[in-house]
Amino acid sequence: MPRKQDPFPPMEDRPVTAPANFIRHIVEGDLAAGKHDGRVATRFPPEPNGYLHIGHAKSICLNFGTALEYGGTCNLRFDDTNPATEDEEYARAIEDDVRWLGFDWADRLYHASDYFERLYDYACDLIRAGQAYVDSQSAEDIRATRGTLTEPGRASPWRDRDVATNLDLFARMRAGEFAEGAHVLRARIDMASPNINLRDPTLYRIRRAPHHRTGDRWHIYPMYDYTHCISDALEGITHSLCTLEFEDHRPLYDWVLDQLDVPCHPQQIEFARLELDYTLTSKRKLLALVREGHVSGWDDPRMPTLRGMRRRGYPPAAIREFCDRIGVTKKQTVIEFGVLENCVREELDRNAPRAMAVLDPIKVVITTLPADHLEWLEAPNHPKEPALGTRRVPLTREVWIERDDFMEDPPKKFHRLAPGREVRLRYGYVIRCEEVVRDADGNVVELRCIHDAASGGGQTSDGRKVKGIIHWVSVSAGVALEVRLFDRLFDVPDPAAAEDFRAHLNPESLRVVAAAWGEPALAEHAATTFQFERLGYFCRDAVDAAPARPVFNRTVTLRDTWARLQGDKP
Repeated sequence: MPRKQDPFPPMEDRPVTAPANFIRHIVEGDLAAGKHDGRVATRFPPEPNGYLHIGHAKSICLNFGTALEYGGTCNLRFDDTNPATEDEEYARAIEDDVRWLGFDWADRLYHASDYFERLYDYACDLIRAGQAYVDSQSAEDIRATRGTLTEPGRASPWRDRDVATNLDLFARMRAGEFAEGAHVLRARIDMASPNINLRDPTLYRIRRAPHHRTGDRWHIYPMYDYTHCISDALEGITHSLCTLEFEDHRPLYDWVLDQLDVPCHPQQIEFARLELDYTLTSKRKLLALVREGHVSGWDDPRMPTLRGMRRRGYPPAAIREFCDRIGVTKKQTVIEFGVLENCVREELDRNAPRAMAVLDPIKVVITTLPADHLEWLEAPNHPKEPALGTRRVPLTREVWIERDDFMEDPPKKFHRLAPGREVRLRYGYVIRCEEVVRDADGNVVELRCIHDAASGGGQTSDGRKVKGIIHWVSVSAGVALEVRLFDRLFDVPDPAAAEDFRAHLNPESLRVVAAAWGEPALAEHAATTFQFERLGYFCRDAVDAAPARPVFNRTVTLRDTWARLQGDKP
């Protein structure tokens, strides 16, 4: 089947180039065979009990992307069956994150709670058919009789209750007559099945908690394995794509649908979830990081949440490219974080305007310029994209340069500033250091330089070549910045495997530079993400930034230094 173009603005006019994978082969085979009347319908079914993370991005891109490629539809459906942990705040955040990532569900927004009445009726149908019963054992007793991988389970003493009693008890459970844990509704399948998921799984449990959409109308809530397959069938889903942990649940998915009169029987297909090194994606552990104050919130730029990545400046196109690049397989693997960062670099290199900033400033006084000198230099906003235009950069007598661009006793191959040596100020003049000024403690606080007045056009007065080019910012015309330098949140590749993941929080994951300086474009330009020349890509913080003192987060360095640094460790 021909693949369609992605219609969303971030990828407008670009053909879909996602690599072939086993799911696409299945879909194309179904289309060729005329299965599902030639339809492709997928869904993304998050539970609104937290914020989306990078692992969800893979599922979003796969479900929406597959539908787009084959002219189908993808629903957004909230799995809102556990009122104790879910909240409307999370639901609205999920909608916002999916849109930000570049996808839209049009008018196909659904909730499992939309189907509560029909799910209840279907459960009654199972009871009438002898395929479900009310079990009055405690949760502990049910677990104890479930069996093991090598031993069969034992039947509940309530397994053979008659239909009328089961229907009566189930109706009274719904009416709120019983306390939590007093009863559950279980499927009546096979307590000796080698698949533990088929040993009379629980379909409904009592929850005495208000639901964020249905209020106090319900006192029983369906389990995910029961709800999910029926919701798929009611929505006409053709391919139910989920991660590998649900592979052993597929027989239950099929069993439920085979017992009921549902509109269609979707095919469940499992794929390997996304695992990144130096990262956690457990909602429980991420929530602990937030509640215990290890991060500033769900949108902390160090978090693997889409909110955090968005605040850090990751472009949605880079995340989509990352998901395409790592592919879709059945084999669970851990992806290096650097692969994601490379996708971010590539996208920002194409699109981010350039600007100059100094993070560790030392003052340079150009003594051959008058005290009131102000000269506007023309600089391109992007070296490869003339359409992005130019900007004016103010040069004054005093400028800031990076402290590590100066050495008093430099090695042979040091091509930056040193006593008696020359460098070119980016877009400006060649300067030579004539004097080093120290404070009372002997620290270098100022460099006095002279400039070559004939070198402003890229030449020098006598044609000599100057190898070193350094960035700089005007002292009087520059903008004061706060810059936050982020690194990996954990210092081990697999924090989830540790006895206590908190013990491996990286103490260097955030460093705040309170006295940085930038050129005026950083306060005036409409863009929010820039390449600070020679330093990396930085994004204006959307939460803490103020017009008088912009705050920038480092999105990513210019190259992957983490792997090299880790390799240098003993």
